[in-house]
Amino acid sequence: MSIETQHLDLGCGRRPRNPYGCQQVHGIDISTHADLPQVRASNLALSPIPYPDGQFDSVSAYDFLEHIPRVLTTADGSSTRFPVIDLMNEVWRVLKPGGRFYASTPAYPAAEAFVDPTHVNLISERTHVYFTEPLLAAAMYGFHGRFRLLRSEWACPSASTPYVLPASRSRLVQVKRWIEKRRGLLTHLIWEFEAVKP
Repeated sequence: MSIETQHLDLGCGRRPRNPYGCQQVHGIDISTHADLPQVRASNLALSPIPYPDGQFDSVSAYDFLEHIPRVLTTADGSSTRFPVIDLMNEVWRVLKPGGRFYASTPAYPAAEAFVDPTHVNLISERTHVYFTEPLLAAAMYGFHGRFRLLRSEWACPSASTPYVLPASRSRLVQVKRWIEKRRGLLTHLIWEFEAVKP
């Protein structure tokens, strides 16, 4: 008996994406979609991911991380919490060992990071070091997960699936991306992380 691979798409709307081609696809959206049983409603800025530990082979977040606040005051006003740190803990929690996290986010300094008034979390080229080895810099804010960086690179917002740069063309692709970035065409950062678990 083979176990089906499972993917979770965060902030999925009505169409959960499946960049790794898993056999089962689940989604989470802030809106309720009663006609879509594979999509659960949850506000991930305030609540944990409503799935058990280690359920998913992969998790994705397309144009989603920028909507998760960096800091919120607790309900009683006595302290603060860090929703984006909590979310990254949750992503790590629901991934299987070696599971993949794929995110596409409009990033600084591209204007797309700022123009939408609901963007409250700015990502930059160095933000990944807070969640990936060896620094895991977000540990000082309560991050207890552990990710290995597979890639962090600039892309066009239409870059919807993971890909591997062929070794023979990697320098050519880097030059092309540099030109596209100079022209303002590369507005999103792609993150691909691997969950490191005992």
